[in-house]
Amino acid sequence: MKMSGGVEWALHCCVVLTAVDHPVPAAQLAELHDVSASYLAKQLQGLSRAGLVRSVQGHAGGYVLTRAPAEITVLDVVEAVDGARPAFTCTEIRQRGPLAVSPEACTRPCAISRAMSAADRAWREALREVTIADLAHQVGEDYEVDALGGIRRWLSA
Repeated sequence: MKMSGGVEWALHCCVVLTAVDHPVPAAQLAELHDVSASYLAKQLQGLSRAGLVRSVQGHAGGYVLTRAPAEITVLDVVEAVDGARPAFTCTEIRQRGPLAVSPEACTRPCAISRAMSAADRAWREALREVTIADLAHQVGEDYEVDALGGIRRWLSA
C-alpha cells in the first residue's frame, strides 16, 4: 500500500499536538517540520473534516486535537488524508478475453481478490491498533534527548 506524503506529515502534526496544551498555527507546524505550508494546510483540513483536529480562531489560534491521543488511531489519520477506499480494486479480469468466465460462474471473489482483500484487512487492523498516544510515547523513547519537550519549548517560544 502506497500512502501519500501527507500521511506522514499529518501523523507528525498529531504527535506534535500531544506535546502542547494550546492551539498551534499551521504555519508554525510547517516551519517546525520544514514543509510546504500550503500542502500541510490541506492535510490539516483533511484531519479537521474527519473530526481529528479542530481549528481555533483568533490571535492565539491554531490546531488542537479533538480527542485524547489514545482515542485517535493511525488508521484514522491515514483515512482522513488518503481516504478509506481499499488499496486493491478487483476489475473481474477473469470475465474478459478469449477464455472469459461467465459472470454467473463467478459466485465468489477470485483467489487474487481474496488475497488482496485479506492483506488490506490485515494492514488496516495493524494501523487501527496503534494510537497517536503510542506514537508520542515511542517518539519519546527514540531519542536520547527529550524530543517532545524540545518541541513543546520551541512551540511555546
